[in-house]
Order: sequence, then structure tokens, then C-alpha cells
Amino acid sequence: MDLATSPRLYAYTGGRRFDPARPAVVFLHGAQCDHSVWILQSRYLAHHGYSVLALDLPGHMRSEGPPPDSVEAIADRVVAALKAASVERMIVVGHSMGSLIALEVGRRLPDAVRGVVLVATAFPMRVADPLLNATRDAPAEALDMINVWSHSASIRAFDRKPSNPGPGFSNVWQGLRLMQRIQERNGRDVLPVDFANCNRYAGGIDAAAALKCPALFVLGASDSMTPPRSAKTLIEACRNAEVVTLRGAGHSLMAEDPDGVRDAIARFAARALGPAG
Repeated sequence: MDLATSPRLYAYTGGRRFDPARPAVVFLHGAQCDHSVWILQSRYLAHHGYSVLALDLPGHMRSEGPPPDSVEAIADRVVAALKAASVERMIVVGHSMGSLIALEVGRRLPDAVRGVVLVATAFPMRVADPLLNATRDAPAEALDMINVWSHSASIRAFDRKPSNPGPGFSNVWQGLRLMQRIQERNGRDVLPVDFANCNRYAGGIDAAAALKCPALFVLGASDSMTPPRSAKTLIEACRNAEVVTLRGAGHSLMAEDPDGVRDAIARFAARALGPAG
């Protein structure tokens, strides 16, 4: 589904036609990713009564334009797209960089956003200088580092099970290939812009405090990129916060514990939006 904004944004609807009359779940991916990181959760919710929009953020994969140079600018583009799609009642789910965007969307649409889900979040979301430099100067090495650090130690990086939970499937290799494809399709600027946006975003506490809706934090107990303790300031700033911590999951917890993430979002959606249609 192309959202009628300029430049145009792409949204995956979970295999069901989008119906703005239904309560909606909006998914926002993290740095150097696209809508497919939510494929298991978005498709489930689309087939259980909700309308789903899993966006490719501006400049990522199928969405047009260059990647905006701030979290706030991305949020403005997302808000414009949601208004174009006539979404009036929603929860917004964001992973990593997407969680910061979700905060800003919640602040900008206080009447429409009935809840935010912040997955693998932190504030401040600092990026180590060696990785930040590598995103510009050595992107291939940066992608390797990201995909190793994004998974719990038990994954054993590019080795064998449990990185390979089934025949023909590998969490780490598939994450790496997705990031390579975005670089091939959208250019080398996406990676450094995304990570710089995370590193310099300063509005987290104000955005969390401004939320009128409840917030759900879904954190990975084995996350080495955004450890659960790094979400403490955001949790304390929210008026109404719930925390779910998934044992054994790292930063890419939608792949490492897809059922745990799905169940947490589905329970929260039912409370925030009411029974699905």
C-alpha cells in the first residue's frame, strides 16, 4: 500500500486490505531496516481484527525520498502519512530508532494515538564512536557489528543453532542481508543518517512526559545494544507505563522471541483499543 504523501511512503498491511474504520496498529522499524522485521507480528494482528500499517520509513526500501536527518523530521513524515490514510484510532509500535519516532508520533497525535509500544528502546540512545564512524567509513564492517550485537550471546553470531532455528533460516544472516539490500537499493547514506539520528535525539524525556496514552515497554533481557536499564528514564517519565522483559532475547527480539513480542503487543492493543472488530 502506497500512502498518498509526497514523497510516497510504503506500508505493508499484513495480507489484509487496510480499513481505516477499524482500530489500527502502526509498526515503525529501526535503523537500516524495513517493514519486514515485523512480519510475524503485523500479519498476526491483521488477521485478528486490526488494521495494520507496517511502514518503510522515508528513504528505506520501498519508500521514496532521502532519509530525514532527525527523529522529529521522520515523525512529521509518519504523521502526514497516517493523516493521509485517515487513521483516527491507533497504537504505534516502534523498535529501537522506531521507538523514538513512536514517542514523537504519540506527542503529535494525542487524540488518535491510544497507546505506544516501545520495543528495545533507550534514552539517550547513544551509539559508540567506533560504530558511528564505521557506518560512514566502513559500512560492511558496521553491518557485521550491528548484526552480531543485535542478538543475544546464545545466538553465536554467524555460526550455527540457535542462530538457525529451522532449515534454511538464520536470524543473523537474514538480518545482515536485509541491511545489505537496503544499502543496495537506497544507497550508503541511510546507515550513517539513521545511527546519527539515534545518537543525537534529545527529546525523549519531554516526549514521554507529554504522552496522554499508556506506554508498553518490551525489552530484551540479553539486549547489549539497548540494555533494559537504559529505558529507565523513559519509563519513569511516562504517566502510565508497563514493562515486559523477555528472557534470553537480544536487541532483535522480534526475531528471537516473535511469540513473546506478538503476545505483549496483542494484549496491549486489546486494552488500549478495545476488542478487535
